[in-house]
Amino acid sequence: MFDNISARYDFLNHLLSFGIDKGWRKKVVRFASVSKPQRILDIATGTGDLALALSSTGAKEIIGLDISKGMLEVGRQKVIKAKLAQKIDLQYGDSENIPFDSNSFDLVTAAFGVRNFENLDKGLTEMQRVLKPGGKLIVLEFSQPEKAPFKQVFGFYSKRILPTIGKIVSKDQSAYSYLPESVDAFPYGSAFLSRLQDCGFKNSQAEQLTFGVASMYTAEK
Repeated sequence: MFDNISARYDFLNHLLSFGIDKGWRKKVVRFASVSKPQRILDIATGTGDLALALSSTGAKEIIGLDISKGMLEVGRQKVIKAKLAQKIDLQYGDSENIPFDSNSFDLVTAAFGVRNFENLDKGLTEMQRVLKPGGKLIVLEFSQPEKAPFKQVFGFYSKRILPTIGKIVSKDQSAYSYLPESVDAFPYGSAFLSRLQDCGFKNSQAEQLTFGVASMYTAEK
Protein backbone atom coordinates (compact mmCIF):
# COMPACT_ATOMS: atom_id res chain seq x y z
CA MET A 1 0.00 0.00 0.00
CA PHE A 2 2.74 2.46 0.95
CA ASP A 3 4.70 1.59 -2.18
CA ASN A 4 1.61 2.48 -4.22
CA ILE A 5 1.22 5.95 -2.71
CA SER A 6 4.90 6.83 -2.29
CA ALA A 7 5.05 9.25 -5.22
CA ARG A 8 2.24 11.42 -3.81
CA TYR A 9 2.77 10.73 -0.11
CA ASP A 10 4.55 13.96 0.86
CA PHE A 11 2.18 16.15 -1.13
CA LEU A 12 -0.86 14.52 0.44
CA ASN A 13 0.59 14.68 3.97
CA HIS A 14 1.03 18.43 3.73
CA LEU A 15 -2.27 18.97 1.92
CA LEU A 16 -4.44 16.87 4.22
CA SER A 17 -2.86 18.28 7.40
CA PHE A 18 -2.93 21.86 6.04
CA GLY A 19 0.84 21.90 6.53
CA ILE A 20 0.55 21.46 10.30
CA ASP A 21 2.58 18.23 10.16
CA LYS A 22 5.69 20.32 9.46
CA GLY A 23 5.24 22.15 12.76
CA TRP A 24 4.79 18.85 14.60
CA ARG A 25 8.13 17.61 13.28
CA LYS A 26 9.83 20.86 14.26
CA LYS A 27 8.63 20.29 17.80
CA VAL A 28 10.19 16.82 17.79
CA VAL A 29 13.47 18.30 16.56
CA ARG A 30 13.47 20.96 19.28
CA PHE A 31 12.99 18.32 21.97
CA ALA A 32 15.60 16.04 20.40
CA SER A 33 18.19 18.80 20.19
CA VAL A 34 18.26 19.28 23.97
CA SER A 35 20.12 16.00 24.58
CA LYS A 36 22.52 16.54 21.63
CA PRO A 37 22.24 12.99 20.21
CA GLN A 38 25.12 11.83 18.03
CA ARG A 39 23.54 8.68 16.62
CA ILE A 40 19.82 8.62 15.76
CA LEU A 41 17.54 5.86 14.50
CA ASP A 42 14.31 6.97 12.81
CA ILE A 43 11.87 4.07 12.76
CA ALA A 44 9.27 3.77 9.96
CA THR A 45 11.08 6.66 8.31
CA GLY A 46 8.92 6.61 5.16
CA THR A 47 10.17 9.28 2.77
CA GLY A 48 12.59 10.56 5.39
CA ASP A 49 10.94 13.84 6.41
CA LEU A 50 11.78 13.46 10.09
CA ALA A 51 15.26 12.07 9.40
CA LEU A 52 15.99 15.12 7.27
CA ALA A 53 14.61 17.49 9.90
CA LEU A 54 16.73 15.83 12.59
CA SER A 55 19.90 16.74 10.70
CA SER A 56 19.71 20.15 12.39
CA THR A 57 20.31 18.53 15.80
CA GLY A 58 24.01 18.22 15.03
CA ALA A 59 23.92 14.41 15.04
CA LYS A 60 26.81 12.73 13.25
CA GLU A 61 24.75 9.81 11.96
CA ILE A 62 21.03 9.39 11.26
CA ILE A 63 19.68 6.05 10.07
CA GLY A 64 16.13 5.75 8.77
CA LEU A 65 14.50 2.31 8.67
CA ASP A 66 11.41 1.29 6.69
CA ILE A 67 9.86 -1.75 4.98
CA SER A 68 8.49 0.19 1.99
CA LYS A 69 11.06 0.28 -0.80
CA GLY A 70 8.95 2.79 -2.70
CA MET A 71 8.93 5.24 0.19
CA LEU A 72 12.66 4.76 0.78
CA GLU A 73 13.47 5.52 -2.85
CA VAL A 74 11.62 8.83 -2.62
CA GLY A 75 13.42 9.56 0.63
CA ARG A 76 16.86 8.80 -0.78
CA GLN A 77 16.32 11.26 -3.60
CA LYS A 78 15.38 13.91 -1.02
CA VAL A 79 18.54 13.14 0.98
CA ILE A 80 20.69 13.52 -2.13
CA LYS A 81 18.95 16.78 -3.06
CA ALA A 82 19.59 18.12 0.44
CA LYS A 83 23.27 17.08 0.16
CA LEU A 84 23.03 15.05 3.36
CA ALA A 85 24.03 11.62 2.07
CA GLN A 86 27.13 11.64 4.29
CA LYS A 87 24.96 11.98 7.40
CA ILE A 88 21.63 10.28 6.58
CA ASP A 89 21.31 6.65 5.51
CA LEU A 90 17.86 5.29 4.68
CA GLN A 91 17.77 1.50 4.94
CA TYR A 92 15.30 -1.26 4.21
CA GLY A 93 14.39 -3.18 7.34
CA ASP A 94 11.71 -4.39 9.72
CA SER A 95 10.96 -2.09 12.67
CA GLU A 96 9.80 -5.09 14.70
CA ASN A 97 13.14 -6.84 14.15
CA ILE A 98 15.62 -3.97 14.11
CA PRO A 99 18.91 -5.03 12.47
CA PHE A 100 21.21 -3.17 14.87
CA ASP A 101 23.07 -4.02 18.07
CA SER A 102 21.60 -3.38 21.49
CA ASN A 103 22.58 -0.14 23.24
CA SER A 104 23.73 1.56 20.05
CA PHE A 105 21.63 4.73 19.58
CA ASP A 106 21.34 7.94 21.60
CA LEU A 107 17.87 8.67 20.22
CA VAL A 108 15.13 6.64 18.55
CA THR A 109 12.28 8.45 16.83
CA ALA A 110 9.12 7.44 14.99
CA ALA A 111 6.67 9.77 13.25
CA PHE A 112 3.28 8.36 12.29
CA GLY A 113 4.60 4.82 12.03
CA VAL A 114 4.10 2.90 15.26
CA ARG A 115 0.35 2.55 14.73
CA ASN A 116 1.21 0.48 11.64
CA PHE A 117 3.18 -2.11 13.61
CA GLU A 118 1.73 -5.59 13.35
CA ASN A 119 2.85 -6.23 16.93
CA LEU A 120 3.10 -2.93 18.80
CA ASP A 121 4.77 -4.33 21.91
CA LYS A 122 7.39 -6.15 19.87
CA GLY A 123 8.23 -2.98 17.97
CA LEU A 124 8.47 -0.89 21.15
CA THR A 125 10.61 -3.52 22.85
CA GLU A 126 12.98 -3.48 19.88
CA MET A 127 13.21 0.31 20.03
CA GLN A 128 14.04 0.08 23.73
CA ARG A 129 16.67 -2.60 23.07
CA VAL A 130 18.71 -0.55 20.58
CA LEU A 131 18.74 2.58 22.76
CA LYS A 132 21.75 3.24 24.93
CA PRO A 133 21.09 3.39 28.68
CA GLY A 134 19.65 6.85 29.31
CA GLY A 135 18.82 7.21 25.61
CA LYS A 136 15.66 9.02 24.53
CA LEU A 137 12.59 7.93 22.60
CA ILE A 138 10.29 10.34 20.77
CA VAL A 139 7.12 9.09 19.10
CA LEU A 140 4.90 11.41 17.06
CA GLU A 141 1.56 9.81 16.34
CA PHE A 142 -2.05 10.60 15.54
CA SER A 143 -4.47 10.58 18.44
CA GLN A 144 -8.14 11.51 18.83
CA PRO A 145 -9.51 14.85 20.02
CA GLU A 146 -11.80 14.35 23.00
CA LYS A 147 -13.39 17.78 23.45
CA ALA A 148 -16.36 19.13 21.50
CA PRO A 149 -16.70 20.60 18.96
CA PHE A 150 -13.27 19.64 17.62
CA LYS A 151 -13.93 15.96 18.28
CA GLN A 152 -16.92 16.00 15.94
CA VAL A 153 -15.25 18.18 13.32
CA PHE A 154 -12.14 16.01 13.22
CA GLY A 155 -14.21 12.83 13.11
CA PHE A 156 -16.15 14.05 10.08
CA TYR A 157 -13.01 15.29 8.32
CA SER A 158 -10.95 12.13 8.93
CA LYS A 159 -13.67 9.68 7.97
CA ARG A 160 -15.37 11.56 5.12
CA ILE A 161 -13.24 14.29 3.59
CA LEU A 162 -9.71 12.92 4.03
CA PRO A 163 -10.31 9.47 2.44
CA THR A 164 -12.07 11.05 -0.55
CA ILE A 165 -9.28 13.52 -1.31
CA GLY A 166 -6.62 10.89 -0.64
CA LYS A 167 -8.22 8.43 -3.04
CA ILE A 168 -8.56 11.00 -5.82
CA VAL A 169 -4.98 12.26 -5.58
CA SER A 170 -3.16 9.00 -4.80
CA LYS A 171 -5.29 6.79 -7.08
CA ASP A 172 -5.28 4.21 -4.29
CA GLN A 173 -8.68 2.93 -3.20
CA SER A 174 -7.69 1.80 0.28
CA ALA A 175 -4.72 3.80 1.59
CA TYR A 176 -6.57 6.82 2.93
CA SER A 177 -9.49 4.79 4.22
CA TYR A 178 -6.90 2.84 6.19
CA LEU A 179 -5.62 6.02 7.87
CA PRO A 180 -8.68 6.81 10.05
CA GLU A 181 -9.15 3.10 10.75
CA SER A 182 -5.59 2.79 12.06
CA VAL A 183 -5.99 5.94 14.18
CA ASP A 184 -9.20 4.54 15.72
CA ALA A 185 -7.41 1.30 16.61
CA PHE A 186 -4.31 2.92 18.13
CA PRO A 187 -4.03 3.06 21.97
CA TYR A 188 -3.30 6.77 22.29
CA GLY A 189 -2.70 8.91 25.37
CA SER A 190 -2.43 7.16 28.73
CA ALA A 191 -2.98 3.77 27.10
CA PHE A 192 0.15 4.23 24.97
CA LEU A 193 2.14 5.46 27.97
CA SER A 194 1.23 2.22 29.74
CA ARG A 195 2.47 0.22 26.75
CA LEU A 196 5.77 2.11 26.84
CA GLN A 197 6.19 1.30 30.50
CA ASP A 198 5.36 -2.36 29.90
CA CYS A 199 8.08 -2.47 27.23
CA GLY A 200 10.79 -1.21 29.56
CA PHE A 201 10.71 2.56 29.11
CA LYS A 202 10.67 5.00 32.01
CA ASN A 203 9.73 8.65 32.55
CA SER A 204 7.22 8.48 29.71
CA GLN A 205 5.12 11.56 28.98
CA ALA A 206 2.54 12.63 26.43
CA GLU A 207 1.84 16.08 25.01
CA GLN A 208 -1.23 16.74 22.90
CA LEU A 209 -0.74 18.73 19.71
CA THR A 210 -3.35 20.73 17.77
CA PHE A 211 -6.30 20.00 20.06
CA GLY A 212 -5.36 16.33 20.30
CA VAL A 213 -5.15 15.51 16.59
CA ALA A 214 -1.62 14.26 17.28
CA SER A 215 0.49 13.56 20.36
CA MET A 216 4.20 13.62 21.05
CA TYR A 217 5.32 10.86 23.41
CA THR A 218 8.70 10.96 25.09
CA ALA A 219 10.45 8.36 27.22
CA GLU A 220 13.90 7.08 28.08
CA LYS A 221 15.69 3.81 28.62
